[in-house]
Amino acid sequence: MGCNQLGTTCDQEMTSRIVGEAIDAGVTYFDTADEYGQNYADPTDERGWGLSEELLGHALTSRRDEVVIATKFGIHPHGDSSRGGASPRWIEVAVEDSLRRLGTDRIDLYQLHFPDPTVPIEETLGALDRLVQVGKVREIGVCNFSGEALDEAANVASKLGLRPFASVQSPLNLIQRASLDDVMPACERLGIAFIPYYPLASGMLTGKYGRNQRPAAGTRLTDQLTAEAQARVFSDRTFDRLEALEAFATARGHTLLELAFAWLLGHPAVATVIAGAAKPGQVSANAAAVGWQLTAKELTEVTDVVRSAVA
Repeated sequence: MGCNQLGTTCDQEMTSRIVGEAIDAGVTYFDTADEYGQNYADPTDERGWGLSEELLGHALTSRRDEVVIATKFGIHPHGDSSRGGASPRWIEVAVEDSLRRLGTDRIDLYQLHFPDPTVPIEETLGALDRLVQVGKVREIGVCNFSGEALDEAANVASKLGLRPFASVQSPLNLIQRASLDDVMPACERLGIAFIPYYPLASGMLTGKYGRNQRPAAGTRLTDQLTAEAQARVFSDRTFDRLEALEAFATARGHTLLELAFAWLLGHPAVATVIAGAAKPGQVSANAAAVGWQLTAKELTEVTDVVRSAVA
C-alpha cells in the first residue's frame, strides 16, 4: 500500500481504517516517505512534512510486527537546500526523525528517494551500512535510479564491503514502460528487487475512466497534473490502448484492474506493487485483484497488445 495520500486526503481516523482494512486483506508492505503529507502547492509550508509517517505509525501501533515499513529520505524539506539529500550528515538526522514519527525502533526498508549527484555514492552507502549494523534499518534501497547508477552502486558496495541496495522503485505500468528497457534488466542482472509505483497509471488502468470523460476534482489526475498533461493522458491514443487491454482481459474472464497487476507481477524481478489508497474499499479491491498469473507468453502478448493498439 502506497501512503502518499496519508496526511493529504486522509486524516488519522481514515488512515487507521484504511490501514486496518489493508492488513486484514493480506497487505503487509506499507510504503511512505518523510515528505509525504506536505503541502505540495507551497514547498515553504512546514505543515504536513512527515505527517504520513506519523499517521501510519499511529495506525500500526498494535500491529507493527505484522508488517514491513518502507520509508524514504532525500527530498529537501520546505525548499531548504541545507537539509535533505544523500549526505551522511543528513541521513543521520532523517532516520531519527522517521523512526520517531513512525513510533518504531527499526525501519524495514530505508530508501534514497532520488539520486543526489552532489554526494559520492560510497558516502551514502557507508552511512546506510552503519544504520544496518546498529539495527535501525534492516535493508536499504533506492528510487528513480537508472540501470547505470544501480551498476555503479553495486560495484562500490562490493568493492568496499558495504551493504548493497536490495531494491529500486521506478514507475512502471502498462502505459509507461520505459523501465523495462533499462532498470528492469539491471535488477535481473544484479539480483535487486524491482518495486513499481504508479502501477495503475494514476487510475487510468482501473477501468473507471471512459473516452471523452474527465476525472473528478480531488483525484491525483486533477491535483498533480497540469491541464496540458491531462490532455495527453485523456487522449484517443490512451483510450485505444485501454480498450484493447480491456478486451484482452475480458476475453479471459478478468478485469482491466486484474490485468494491470498481473502484468507487473509477471516480471520475475518484481517483488511487490505499490498501489495507493485514499478511501475504504480501494486497498481491499487492489488486494483481491492479484490472483491472475500470466504465463511468459501471455506477458509478451499483453505488451504487444499495447504497442499494436497505437501502431
